[in-house]
Amino acid sequence: MRWSWKGVWAGALAMAVVVWLGAHGAQAAPRGAQDVATMLRTGDVVFQTSGSRQSKAIQEATHSPLSHVGLVEVTQEGTFVVEAVQPVKRTPFRQWKERGVKGRLLVLRPEGLDDAAKARAVAEAKRHLGKPYDALFGWGDEAMYCSELVRKAYAAGAGVAYGTMERLGDLDVTGLKREIAERYRGPVPVDLELVTPASLAADARLAVVYSDFPEAR
Repeated sequence: MRWSWKGVWAGALAMAVVVWLGAHGAQAAPRGAQDVATMLRTGDVVFQTSGSRQSKAIQEATHSPLSHVGLVEVTQEGTFVVEAVQPVKRTPFRQWKERGVKGRLLVLRPEGLDDAAKARAVAEAKRHLGKPYDALFGWGDEAMYCSELVRKAYAAGAGVAYGTMERLGDLDVTGLKREIAERYRGPVPVDLELVTPASLAADARLAVVYSDFPEAR
């Protein structure tokens, strides 16, 4: 059998590359809904760019591509996202992912909480199933918007309020005043306090599990 040191070196180099990729590229590799779903755990917070009519306004106001957010629930029947749309509902993860622009998503996981606390947060979110979507971004419980649902679910279920409450007037609404005035049928409610998907995503207590949004954090 003939061999050379050159061949041995080439083979060792190739093996080293394979090992390095396995150690460093695992998080970025999954692209399909099924691959990403295997990484998810109950209580994970998932973000996407929504294709809804108001998505561009949310992106402009927050300077972020993240315009929709929900909570993951992993069950024996499959993986779901509890989300505040019209109405608040529980959506299969594959369907939820494909509904976002280009199928991109950001997955964040609460740090310092056990599985029981995360499960309680999801249970709190599910208490709001069937409620209408809150297009006026109020803070009452009679209707819900997406980031409100996530913040309230974790606050009630785990005692942790993610994100920061912000005044509508402190967001970048300069180019949106007409749209906002039409929605509220009057002056822009600058003192309205709300929590945005971008604010939740910026919370350092949430660790990145997977991301198609390198610019999001």
